[in-house]
Amino acid sequence: MKLLIFGGTTEGRVLAERAAALGAEVTVSVATELGAEELAGLPGVRALAGRLDQSAMESLLRGFDRCVDATHPYAKIVTATIRAACGRTNTPLRRLLRSASACGDAVRFSSCAQAAAFLADQPGNILLATGSKELGAFAGLGRERLFARILPTHESIAACEALGLPHRNILALQGPFTQKLNEAMLEQYRIAWLVTKDGGAPGGFAEKQAAAKHAGARLVLVERPAGDSGADPEAVLSWIREGLL
Repeated sequence: MKLLIFGGTTEGRVLAERAAALGAEVTVSVATELGAEELAGLPGVRALAGRLDQSAMESLLRGFDRCVDATHPYAKIVTATIRAACGRTNTPLRRLLRSASACGDAVRFSSCAQAAAFLADQPGNILLATGSKELGAFAGLGRERLFARILPTHESIAACEALGLPHRNILALQGPFTQKLNEAMLEQYRIAWLVTKDGGAPGGFAEKQAAAKHAGARLVLVERPAGDSGADPEAVLSWIREGLL
């Protein structure tokens, strides 16, 4: 069985490795070279790097028997495109979706724009841990108080520069991070507000939450898109196993 996984998440990489061990011919499509780098060395797993539109996805899918959408919980447009492409090519699809977190007393918003509007009236430094694509939503806030934690790629750093962030406010690191490292960053940059998404356990959400509480910073949560649903890794792996019988 030829299996295509649209990846980019920790559990997607684990699923690819386990599916290959079962005997599936596994290809993982990721958006960036960084994503492909994370897959290097996995036995029996081939990585394809590059962003695909629906037409390109359809062309790719015609060479596969089954597909798994293991993209990030916030990749709403990508998930919809994968679903449409699988529908057009009659490719069986499963959505692998990590569990949501218990978000406690976080200040919650449905979008980064709403979070930015709230923070415009709040004093203190802000650590943005929402990804480089979301930085534009915070353009109306003072640059000196904004600190962006981003992936160490040219694209992400360029997004920070386009926003006008001082280079000393750009934290280019690849997570997830331990609670202690999160605490150290919050304390080093005197962060009053930590803005994040619910990346679940694989995204280190609990460590961010605990670090914010310990360091005295408030957690600002951009909630997951509504309407997304999926199965856990074991259920998806069982479905893959059925296709191998």
